[in-house]
Amino acid sequence: MQLLTLPSTPALATSIRATAQVFEDPVSRALLAHLRQIAPSDASVLIIGETGTGKELVARHVHQLSHRHKQPFVAVNCGAFAESLVEAELFGHEKGAFTGALAAKAGWFEEADGGTLFLDEIGDLPLAIQVKLLRVLQEQEVVRLGSRKSTPINVRVLAATNVNLEQAIEAGHFREDLYYRLNVVSLELHPLRERPGDILPLARHFLHTYRQRLQHGPTTLSPCAEEALTQHLWQGNIRELENVMHHSLLLCRNQTITVQDLRLSSSRVRRHEAPTPSHTQSQDGALDLLQRAFRKLFEEEPGALHETVEDTLLRAAYEFCHHNQVHTAKLLGLSRNVTRTRLIKLGALSVNTRRSDTTTSSPYLQQSL
Repeated sequence: MQLLTLPSTPALATSIRATAQVFEDPVSRALLAHLRQIAPSDASVLIIGETGTGKELVARHVHQLSHRHKQPFVAVNCGAFAESLVEAELFGHEKGAFTGALAAKAGWFEEADGGTLFLDEIGDLPLAIQVKLLRVLQEQEVVRLGSRKSTPINVRVLAATNVNLEQAIEAGHFREDLYYRLNVVSLELHPLRERPGDILPLARHFLHTYRQRLQHGPTTLSPCAEEALTQHLWQGNIRELENVMHHSLLLCRNQTITVQDLRLSSSRVRRHEAPTPSHTQSQDGALDLLQRAFRKLFEEEPGALHETVEDTLLRAAYEFCHHNQVHTAKLLGLSRNVTRTRLIKLGALSVNTRRSDTTTSSPYLQQSL
């Protein structure tokens, strides 16, 4: 069971606002604008999104923007407690209501009175409890287990789920009437992989946070590390990104976090569709490849950048032309003598190799060259 009651404090409010302001992707900025519209009301809100997308952060932000911000914020994970104790934990119990009930205890609704109750993973609630929750939402009162006296409450309920509740309704696992009671306003949080503009701002935010927490010196992300972060799929969303930044800061040996420090899985890299061939797209593709190469070389061998790029280009062209010197020279716009000299210097061609090309040319060049 997870229960967190947070009375409003200036430091907490500032922290939540600062985290929310980190979002820079247009999708996230639109969501924040929507939050500012719905927060002042007392309407129930259903927050939908994958695990780790920041559903609780959104709930806290709604609370801080509402007129209830000086009252408690109570966060409950509905999937983290035993089914036999759900009713007592939610609605409270009297002394002797069941074995082990040695004293009367207020439930979460009473703890959140005047403020906001956040029910995370609402889809995990048992059907029997869903019926009682619906009545509490309708009547705005609770009856403790073992009591016949109702207690009025004034609570705004925010619920969150990572499952499709409409499918759960069809399967008979969730009540339709409760769904509509909770879903007065619906907020859908897109996964981090669909909000690429948030990745680096969040990474820098977590880096700053853990630097302060660990009393670590000034630390930045290398260009290659930034690229690796933006290309990662982030199946664990914001929670995974936070974990990676915390871990990489612990591993970092100097003031710059590298790709090696991130230790990202190579199987979770964003895949790009091949573009339709065109002159402009070919240039853009070449520029993209060169930018990646520049970042890598800047970290490893900044002084040898020009020479390394030229050598790599020559080797790639020679391989593409199936070791045909004439076609390699034409492809690069060089004379054959210059091409031959550079290939010998690279060790790709022997000094004693005959000048007449006997190897098969690239099938891509047979008509154009």
